[in-house]
Amino acid sequence: MSELIGGAMLGAVFGELLKVVIEAKNKSQEYESELEKLKSTLESITPIIQETETLNIALNIPEQETAKLKEELIKGTELVRKCSEVKCCCFKRVNYSDKLNNLNQSIERFIKVNMQTQMARDNKKILVEVNEVFNQVEIDGPCSPPDPPASTPGLDAPMKELRTELVKDDGMQVIVVTAPGGAGKTTLVKKLCADDQVKGKFQENIFFVTVSKTPEVKIIVQRIFQHKKREVPTFQTDEAAINDLERLLKSFGQKAILLVLDDVWSESLVQKFMFKLPNYKILVTSRSVFPQFGSGHHLKPLNDEAAMILFRSSTTPQDGKLSFFDENLAKKILRVCKGSPLALTVVGKLLRGEPAAIWQSKVKEWDQGKSIFISGTELLVCLQSSLDALDEEVKECYLDLGSFPQHQRIPITALIDMWMELHVWVEDGLSAITYLHQLSDRNLVSLVITRKNVSDGGYYNDHFVMQHDLLRDLIIHQSMSEPIEQTKRLIIDISGNQFPKWWSEKKLNPIHARLLSISTDETFSSGWYELNAPEVEVVVLNLRTNKYTLPNFMGNMGKLKVVIVLNYGFLPAELSNFSLLGSDTVSKLKRIRLEHISIPSFGVQINNLQKISLVMCNVDQAFRNSNFHISYAFPNLLEFEIDYCNDLEELPGGLCDIVSLKKLNIINCHKLSTLPKEIGKLVKLEELRLACCTGLSELPEMVAELSKLKLLDISGCLSITKLPTQIGKLCSLEMLCMRRCSSCQLPKSIENLKRLNVVKCDEETASQWEPYKLILTKLKVEVL
Repeated sequence: MSELIGGAMLGAVFGELLKVVIEAKNKSQEYESELEKLKSTLESITPIIQETETLNIALNIPEQETAKLKEELIKGTELVRKCSEVKCCCFKRVNYSDKLNNLNQSIERFIKVNMQTQMARDNKKILVEVNEVFNQVEIDGPCSPPDPPASTPGLDAPMKELRTELVKDDGMQVIVVTAPGGAGKTTLVKKLCADDQVKGKFQENIFFVTVSKTPEVKIIVQRIFQHKKREVPTFQTDEAAINDLERLLKSFGQKAILLVLDDVWSESLVQKFMFKLPNYKILVTSRSVFPQFGSGHHLKPLNDEAAMILFRSSTTPQDGKLSFFDENLAKKILRVCKGSPLALTVVGKLLRGEPAAIWQSKVKEWDQGKSIFISGTELLVCLQSSLDALDEEVKECYLDLGSFPQHQRIPITALIDMWMELHVWVEDGLSAITYLHQLSDRNLVSLVITRKNVSDGGYYNDHFVMQHDLLRDLIIHQSMSEPIEQTKRLIIDISGNQFPKWWSEKKLNPIHARLLSISTDETFSSGWYELNAPEVEVVVLNLRTNKYTLPNFMGNMGKLKVVIVLNYGFLPAELSNFSLLGSDTVSKLKRIRLEHISIPSFGVQINNLQKISLVMCNVDQAFRNSNFHISYAFPNLLEFEIDYCNDLEELPGGLCDIVSLKKLNIINCHKLSTLPKEIGKLVKLEELRLACCTGLSELPEMVAELSKLKLLDISGCLSITKLPTQIGKLCSLEMLCMRRCSSCQLPKSIENLKRLNVVKCDEETASQWEPYKLILTKLKVEVL
């Protein structure tokens, strides 16, 4: 017995007992009621067993702590087996019936006492370590290679060839993989970085950097420093950055180093990263051939066999059940796609789940010479066919994605803000998510959720969209097909201070675009030409400089409703000329989103502003400014979001004077320690989210005065040990989220929350709610 106990995992022993119970119940009717009761008990505690084993492994807890339970489970397994073999005998039946009931009670008792105690201890250990996790911006590091797709047909041969070149000690220092866009270059290098031989040679010194069209040498170097957990320098020039990088790499001694530069447009950029170091190699992907580095490795189109595998997988739904697939039609489609992985994937997604008639119609069009290509840009036009398949409403939303840079995560909350003002069919966040899922199903975007199950109730601050660079080219091509004066979306990319010719020459009539997007790089000087765009309702500014001035022409946009400023640089950008948003002309402005911005002061009154979102911003200086009265600046605010603002220690007291406020979301602000005691003045507040504010020690008693509050979220607020005594006064509360709040005690007044429908929490916290479920009959406790 002791050998069996010591050698088996808790989950395996538990699973064996459950299996034997089910078999015995199906085979014998002698103990049907006892076995059914035992089966129900075991199934109900399965999550506890799984979580316990996971925690024990993660925290290196000795197996002896679960030995007693394992012994009980093994004995139980033997008992059940004996029961199933017992013939009909009154005495034996009664005897085994008692033993089965005793086994059931023993397991229930052990779980309630011993296991809950152990899990509470394990959770406390996690809480001790959690601050280290929160202090890491990215657990895997900003230059960690992304995971390759599960299926990569046709890449085995180039994979083998490149692997050989990489792992040998001599040979070319720079290895270039070249092919047209969408041919699978990035997929190939991702697969290489995950290869055991490559990882064995380069180990922790593989740096994966996406370069794109406008390279940022200083930021690339800063991210490599950050990846190696070194102090991140601030560089004045690219040359200084390269020199520091060379010194860093030399400090690794004889260790092998692999630098992956993905999507390189300029041969000169690669030259900057070439150093005379042993065991140092650079792997480059590019749409262009770089003769200086040899002939390179040209990634060929997929052969028919690999293309068919990829196409078939693209048309197969997640459940694996094909509604229609015709081999002959598929072969005709492969000829149209000409071995392009991206084209195969997009067309496959387009036809997924469609009936035979749609397949036949498409193939007939192509057989009759109706080309899906124009001007030789095969992939671009192939993607156009997928765009044409979208409903008009979804298509309009999709075209708006061109407002954001390639290779960057697009915040879904930013899309929601702009779509709700531009498109009447987007009513709220949920409908926006629906459109994004349709785009994802068509393989036009990738949805990324960075943190799951942290916050609830339609909150999407941890949801993002990724778009391929070619897809963005398609969007811009579509949006700019009309004359600039007549286009609905004006999307402008500025490199350095080189403005488009039409703009710098100032020869245009008024522009009628409703959406204006301007992207600038780190060398832009904020010297703006005038722009007459009176119809603009949404402005998206994508920047990379440390200092940025809002263009004066925004002050003349009488229909402006949404301003989104996103900084993709390494440091927060100082934003100036913010006061123009408070001019009398810009009287319809309703939503502002600032991301990675340093805000010295708002210094402006925006009377009709309904929502402001501050993400990864430096806000403490603005909030502490004695001349800043937030209730004066935003007197009619309905929603206030503060997310990942690491310098926020306290909220401005005047916040509680904005009596119009309905939603207050303060998420991932770990230095925030207290809330204003006057918070009860927010008489119209319906949602209060404080998720992952780990330094917040308590909720003010005045929270109980928020009579219209429908949702309260304190998930991940590890320091909160109790709820307000009179929280039962929240007569409108419908949802309470308190995951990872195992130390938080519930006051007796909880029983007065008559409208409370849902509590989202963890297993340990759920046990505190059990007594209240008898009083709050509509209450549903959802356990993570």
